[in-house]
Amino acid sequence: MNQSERPEVVVVTGASAGLGRAIVRVFAKHGAHIGLIARGRERLEDARREVEELGGRALVLPADVADAAAVEDAAGRTEAAFGPIDIWVNNAMTTVFSPVTQMTPDEFKRVTEVTYLGFVHGTLAALTRMLPRDRGTIVQVGSALAYRSIPLQAAYCAAKHAMVGFTDSLRCELIHDGSRVRLTVVHMPALNTPQFSWCKSRMPRKAQPVPPIYQPGVGAEAVYWAAHHQRRELFVGWPTVQAIWGQRFIPGWLDHYLAHMAWDGQMHDGPEDPQRPHNLRAPVPGHQAAHGDFDERARRSSLALWLSTRPRWTYAAGVAGLAALALAACRAK
Repeated sequence: MNQSERPEVVVVTGASAGLGRAIVRVFAKHGAHIGLIARGRERLEDARREVEELGGRALVLPADVADAAAVEDAAGRTEAAFGPIDIWVNNAMTTVFSPVTQMTPDEFKRVTEVTYLGFVHGTLAALTRMLPRDRGTIVQVGSALAYRSIPLQAAYCAAKHAMVGFTDSLRCELIHDGSRVRLTVVHMPALNTPQFSWCKSRMPRKAQPVPPIYQPGVGAEAVYWAAHHQRRELFVGWPTVQAIWGQRFIPGWLDHYLAHMAWDGQMHDGPEDPQRPHNLRAPVPGHQAAHGDFDERARRSSLALWLSTRPRWTYAAGVAGLAALALAACRAK
């Protein structure tokens, strides 16, 4: 049986909830066989059942992506169960909402181990298998914050910046070697996922995505599209386009704008409970799926994504995003 006659074999990290769970759903609808990597078995079993209900197959692989050996073992188990991996999606993340001066070195280390080194470990496990076959696709889930940092998430922003640097170096090496293994990055806007209710936070009020907020399904569809098309990077949502282009042309103005807007913009009504469980070291129990607490405010589509997946409009989308930023800057004077 050749590759076109068998279901796609996909691995998704951070697969049990949030964006990862939404990504799993999209691939399952297309009949994929999916290796599900995350720390909590409870939600992984939920995801496995959902995959099977949607017409795919799934393998539950409890693992911490900060553990390179565990990721490698999960990759081997996936191929033993389903055959050669076609697509690997690096998505797992964690963060701490906190001013830099209140962060501990151990917190910076842990966020880096998951949100940056977890991508490195997943990429290496995928390359070990894809390079000898000279085929396969690695999708890195990026963020607008990979190019434009905001206050109160220094560790996460730094990890996403590092991921882009790592990916760009690897891409050059693959080109040098003439490899047909593909590498793509999908940069996300603020998404309505459960992370805002379980990430560690020192903010006085509850955490929220910086509006405008998008449903995780928007990002999941972008990941699926990028996995099947030749695109170096894909930007999801106008805020992502604006942040990336703005950083290239007006970074100083953005420093001042975000110092105010993104500080309060990451909090919403209601005091934070400093005693609530968080997932920095261990998964939070429960059956959370893809969506968080912001359904009523979240958008279910993205015009910017629609334009970005049509090559002739990509340049126009960037120009429009820059123009919108320039207009905002003029109004702020």
